[in-house]
Amino acid sequence: MMTDVFIGLGSNLKEPAAQLARAVAELASLPDCTLVAQSPFYASRPVGPQDQPDFINGAVWLKTALSPHQLLDQLQAIEQAHGRERLQHWGPRTLDLDILLFGNLTLNDERLTVPHRELANRDFALQPLLDLKPDLHMPDGKAIAELRRQCPDNRLRKLPPADYP
Repeated sequence: MMTDVFIGLGSNLKEPAAQLARAVAELASLPDCTLVAQSPFYASRPVGPQDQPDFINGAVWLKTALSPHQLLDQLQAIEQAHGRERLQHWGPRTLDLDILLFGNLTLNDERLTVPHRELANRDFALQPLLDLKPDLHMPDGKAIAELRRQCPDNRLRKLPPADYP
């Protein structure tokens, strides 16, 4: 059975837009996954320490037969291949891949929380989700569009397609 999954992408180091473009291609080639759509990319201020470059963010919509933890393992392998280092909480990174939504699943264990714990507070995740599927809802029925209207402003700026590969 294939499940609709929405993955958030972010980077603020080593050509962030190019990092995201490569990650989208790698996500599209994952086993037991099909890329449905890719959102535009957005620039925004960093969350947490402000002494770092702005982030470039986006999202992809996949259909997958993988379990949530199998998909997490694949995402972490892609992050590692991009040189991801976990040195500082909310610090700079070459690539961050987060499972935002996994079908209507709610999960909270030592490795993974779905929906993403901070989703309602991240305009740079909510807006790409709306670009992908305007009528998308959380597992509890809350509309992503309503969460976006209530979300704090992080100076989100949509990048023109010419600004990324």
